[in-house]
Amino acid sequence: MNDLVGQYFDAAVEHLHRIRTEEAGSIDRAAELLAEAVADGRRIFTFGAGHSSLAAQDVVYRAGGLVVINLLNVPGMTGVNVMPAPLGSALERVSGLATTTLDLTPARAGDLLFVISLSGRQTMPVELAQHARARGLTVIGVTSLAYPGEVSSQHSSGTYLKDHCDVVLDSKIAVGDGELSHPAAGTTFGSVSTIVTSALMQAVVASAVGRLADRGITPPLFRSGNVDGGTEWNVKVMADNAERIYYTF
Repeated sequence: MNDLVGQYFDAAVEHLHRIRTEEAGSIDRAAELLAEAVADGRRIFTFGAGHSSLAAQDVVYRAGGLVVINLLNVPGMTGVNVMPAPLGSALERVSGLATTTLDLTPARAGDLLFVISLSGRQTMPVELAQHARARGLTVIGVTSLAYPGEVSSQHSSGTYLKDHCDVVLDSKIAVGDGELSHPAAGTTFGSVSTIVTSALMQAVVASAVGRLADRGITPPLFRSGNVDGGTEWNVKVMADNAERIYYTF
C-alpha cells in the first residue's frame, strides 16, 4: 500500500515537472491571451464536461482567482451532477447541446473560451470549440495529445478538440487516465489528470495576473472570504466588474 502511495505522488510530481518544461511556450501564449482579454474588457468563459469540469470550475469564483472568469454551465455537464451518472457521459455525445448553450450566453466575437477535455474526442468539446471559433471567439484547448491517433474521434467530422483551438495546452496524460497498476486490479488506476489540468489552468491565470500587474493594470482578483475584510472586498470587486460576470444576480 505504501509503495502505491509513493508511486502515485511520484507520477503526479513527474507530470507537473514535465508540463512545466514542455508546455512553457503554450502556457505563455494562453496567459497572454487571457491578460489581453482582461485588459480589453472582453468576456472569458471556461468549459469542461464531467471530471474535466473540475479544472474549469477551479478558476471560477475562488480566492486568488480572476473575478471575470465565468463557467459555461452546460446542463448535465458540471461534474457528476446528474442521476443516473452515466447520463452525463451520454450527454457529451449529444450534438447541439453545448453550442445552443453558448448561443444563449452573452459571448461574442473577440471573447475567450477555455475548453477542457482529456481525450478531446467527444462530440460536445469538439463541437463547442468549432462553433465558438466560427463565432469569432478565441479558443484555448486543454487536452491530452496522447489520445488522437490512439482513440477514434466521436465527432462526425472525425476531428478532435485540438483541431479547433488557437492554443492547445497538452496535459500529456496517457490514454486510459491511470498511472498505477496491480496484477489483481484488472485495469490501471490512480488518475492525475485533475491535478495536472488544474495546474495548467492555475499556471495560465498566475502568469496572466503577473502580466497585468507588470503593465500597471490592477488584476481583478478575489480575496478569501475566510480572512477579515475578504467578503467586503469581494462584494466591491464583483460590483466593479458586474458587466462581465454572469454567476451573480
